[in-house]
Amino acid sequence: MRNRFFSCIILTSIFLTPFASFGRTSRLPNVIYILADDLGYGDLGCYGQTHFETPNIDALSASGLKFTQHYSGSTVCAPSRCSLLTGKHTGHAVVRGNAKYKSEGQQPMPADTFTLAHMFKNAGYATGIFGKWGLGAPGTVSEPLKMGFDRFYGFNCQRIAHHYYPYFMSSDDRREVLWGNVGLERREYAPDLIQEQTLAFIEENKDRPFFCYYALIQPHAEMFAPEEYMEKYRGKFLPESVYEGVDSGPDFRKGAYGSQSESHAAFAGMVNVMDDDVGELMAKLEELGIAENTLVIFASDNGAHFEGGHNPNYFNSTGGLRGKKRDLYEGGVRVPMIASWPEKIKAGSETDHLSAFWDVLPTLAEITGQSLPEPIDGLSFLPTLLGESGQIKHDYLYWEFHEKNGRVAVRQGKWKAVRYRVAIDPDSPLELYDLSVDPGEEENIARAHPEIVARLDQFIKSARTESPVKKFNFPRQ
Repeated sequence: MRNRFFSCIILTSIFLTPFASFGRTSRLPNVIYILADDLGYGDLGCYGQTHFETPNIDALSASGLKFTQHYSGSTVCAPSRCSLLTGKHTGHAVVRGNAKYKSEGQQPMPADTFTLAHMFKNAGYATGIFGKWGLGAPGTVSEPLKMGFDRFYGFNCQRIAHHYYPYFMSSDDRREVLWGNVGLERREYAPDLIQEQTLAFIEENKDRPFFCYYALIQPHAEMFAPEEYMEKYRGKFLPESVYEGVDSGPDFRKGAYGSQSESHAAFAGMVNVMDDDVGELMAKLEELGIAENTLVIFASDNGAHFEGGHNPNYFNSTGGLRGKKRDLYEGGVRVPMIASWPEKIKAGSETDHLSAFWDVLPTLAEITGQSLPEPIDGLSFLPTLLGESGQIKHDYLYWEFHEKNGRVAVRQGKWKAVRYRVAIDPDSPLELYDLSVDPGEEENIARAHPEIVARLDQFIKSARTESPVKKFNFPRQ
């Protein structure tokens, strides 16, 4: 059985010769990783969405590689992002769930955490994060600027990031008051501000290698889009979904979602804003003459949400997969991923290679020729990106989730095992699905395959280590 230490040994030897498989260029490539928030597997046109269009992201897919079996780090925000940045799945990462930290921010990572941004810094890159952080409250040891990023603009706290017209944004380690949103005003739309700062960072660093982590807040609730986008979709998705939220008072814009009488139109509008922003970003790369030397990856942090009035069933946001955000069925963790890199990745290609967020760090480390200082769970998927042979595959993928009485899941090849209520009963029945014939996980075939159940159960038991954060351990104490 390949364990995380074995993976690290293999990867370290590979990283000694960057670009060995396709010839090193005179300059290391720029990397832009775009992470949508709560975008379902079926919410893009290139993944089957028919209610509205996503032409710019579809064009990104047409120019590169579309992954059909890619998985997020978790089924909610913070642990998924921790997995992405550290290369560790939720059985080994410190942050394994959403956890409030004092009045603002989330559970911090340890001060000595090695992140994707640190790796890029070691390779001589400028590094910036724009959008949502959620991995260490202001003043803690894991604010963005302490975790390898040179520039940060957006939301430190994921609860504040619920709001599209917030009272303030974080700019590096300072608060930037948005005077246009004072009181009940809605004049400064957060995604527009984040987009401006993202493009400014790219332009400022166009003459040197840069890593841009673009952590979008769309289409996470609350369900707000600018009026021009609301007008475009108003009346097209009837009957509308009405949500009564918090529109004034002491809790206003402190995490609780605002009301929305046209949630369907708002959702389509929010995805439209995101798509337009991706199109503008790609146009900026062309304008600056750096598009051919830039790897762009687009993904989502977990499955489709069902909050603030959004109805994922209406839009088939899961693409027919079972479950949604907070589930460990496919609809909660399988996500779209697209990678585009002109002249390196074949345009219009598609892969069913099994991969997950914890594979991103070793992949980008191999591209930049960087070794990793500690064992991780990820395996580089660079051969898959380049359409080459020699792709190393996981023995299995593992997830755990600490809300809703605890959940764990493991995938090995075509087999998927899911166990719920694990915080109460660690030996609760294990469900088994054959995804090759049952991608919707409709038929639990555990009784027919006891030997496979036993094997996957052993993977589950060996995949995790005890967390230093008590709330992230099973069974619940």
